[in-house]
Order: sequence, then structure tokens, then C-alpha cells
Amino acid sequence: MATQGRRPAGRAGKGSPVRRNRAAPAQRFPPPKPPKKTAKVVFDEPADAPEEPRTFRLGMVPGATPGKWIDAWKQRMPHVPLELVTIEVADQRSALDDVDAALVRLPLAGDDLHVIALYDETPVVIASRESHLLAADELTIADLAGEIVMVPSDDPLEPLDIPGALAPRFAPMPVVDAVATAAAGTGILIVPLSLARLHKRKDADHRPLTDGPLSTVALAWRREHTTADVDTFVGIVRGRTSNSSR
Repeated sequence: MATQGRRPAGRAGKGSPVRRNRAAPAQRFPPPKPPKKTAKVVFDEPADAPEEPRTFRLGMVPGATPGKWIDAWKQRMPHVPLELVTIEVADQRSALDDVDAALVRLPLAGDDLHVIALYDETPVVIASRESHLLAADELTIADLAGEIVMVPSDDPLEPLDIPGALAPRFAPMPVVDAVATAAAGTGILIVPLSLARLHKRKDADHRPLTDGPLSTVALAWRREHTTADVDTFVGIVRGRTSNSSR
């Protein structure tokens, strides 16, 4: 028949290639990122000027204890040496003209000053080891009646009224000499605790004066002397870290 040998339409013959539609395989790796923009290099830009060599001068009245603050300064400002300058209480106001800042004893008047109170010190009575006053663990102003009470020429405390106390017949002397006089049994004196420790002797001792005036140690500097270095030291005494904001 004429139709013999014909294959049905729409069917591929055996051995004929089969065409299949396959989706494109997924990309294994993300597309490359565009290159980062780099800052323009300016070859003729001037370099930063080096800091001028300088020293931070810190005044200190006798008995003040700035050790931990000095250690912190050395760690934070190793390129700026700190010079410690001893100043007397009687001259502390004028001494601020020659230092960057100072640890002083209040009161300290002056509208041209910045003053930050730091800590209070307990007053103590220094007397000879043989004094009957040392039989007590602590003293009051009333216990000092009848005693010769010396007032040092560099007295770090405010004037103190002691009923019944006797005035010495010799001129006022510095604390260090007054301590030696008290150790010899000629009178007593009242000073902040740190000064009793500073001038400690084997032949003298001290007792707290419970109702005596406290001595406040403060950091002070002239307003016109405010610098970045002063601000750094203020931050140190206030406990701020190098990353703290003011």
C-alpha cells in the first residue's frame, strides 16, 4: 500500500535526537564586588608639625599625696615629663603663678582660679611619747585645756579656738621644727594626719582630734593657665580614662 513505511506524525523515530529544554545552571559564586574607592593621594600635602617639647609643672603642699595621679600621667602622657614642685601653704596662692596646677589646702580665695576639692584630712594632735594625752585613743578640744598649743608658722589649718590652752612663749616655727619641739615635751601641735606621717618620729606620736577642723586638699590653677595638659590632669584626678569625654 502507498501508506506503508510511513511513521506516525509527531513521534521521533528510533535513533533520532531528542531535544530537551534545560534551565541554565545556577551560578555557584556571587558576582565580583566593584573595587573600593581609594582616597586620592596628595603627594605635596604638608606633614603635621611635631609637638613642642614641654614639661607639666605640678605644685604640691607638704603632706599631699599625688602618687597615683603621677603614675597615671606617666602612662597617659609619656612624652610630657611631670615636674613636682614643693610649695608652702603660706605661699600657695602666689606659687600658682609659676606652675601649671597645684595641690593646695583650702581655703584659697581668688576669682581668677579654678579649684576642685579632692579629699579631706582628719586633724591629729602630736605630742611627746611621754605625754599623758597619748593614753587615750582619740582626743577632743576639751582635752587640750592647760596644754601649750603651738601654731606653726606654716599652719595648714584654720585658726582654732581652744578654751584653756596656753600660748607658747617662743616664736612660731615651721611644722617640722614644731614636731621636734613637741617630741621634747614642750607643747603640742595640731596638724592634718598626712603631716604627722610625713614628720613621724620615734619620740613623738599622734592621736585623732575628733572635733577638730578638717583640712581639704584641692587641685587649683589659674584660669588663664588652662591648657590641654591641665585638662588632661583634671581628667586623671577625676578618674576619667583616656577615652572618656569631658
